Amino acid sequence: MSTIDNSQSDKTDISLGELLGRAADAPDLPLVFLYDEKPVKPGYHVTEVKAGHFSALDCGANPEAWSEIFVQLWDIEEGERTHMTAGKFSAIVRKVSEHVHLDGSAKLTFEVSDGVRPVQLFCANAPIANDGALQVALTPRPASCKPRDRWLAEQAINEKRCCGTSASKKCCA
Repeated sequence: MSTIDNSQSDKTDISLGELLGRAADAPDLPLVFLYDEKPVKPGYHVTEVKAGHFSALDCGANPEAWSEIFVQLWDIEEGERTHMTAGKFSAIVRKVSEHVHLDGSAKLTFEVSDGVRPVQLFCANAPIANDGALQVALTPRPASCKPRDRWLAEQAINEKRCCGTSASKKCCA
């Protein structure tokens, strides 16, 4: 078994391919998802893996298109089960990919419920090896305004381009 490089652990909103790549590095480690500041129960199930291709018009009247993979986790306690291994999770996804096209670079969304509370949507942070497990912190997926997000990203790039070099002091004033 190889070791996991935790130096990328600050990466958020990873793709399915990134998650599977990290799982391949430690297939024998238990895969533990964390949400609402607690780990999923050892009996959790992957109840569904689905691919979606979306077309939309955002609030700025800009056409949008993207692919998204949804992984549904049923957070239950079941007998003496332990957390599934990263290898078993990967095998489940491989089995799904025999029937459904899964784009490894697609946006990855987790749908999590304990069977009582409604499904909640989460994005996944990069897995880290911790306490003998491969842990994936799930962060609530908030709504966003895509035109505003693009504008903020452009501002950050422009500021970095301008202030990141000694090109001009007028730029940062």
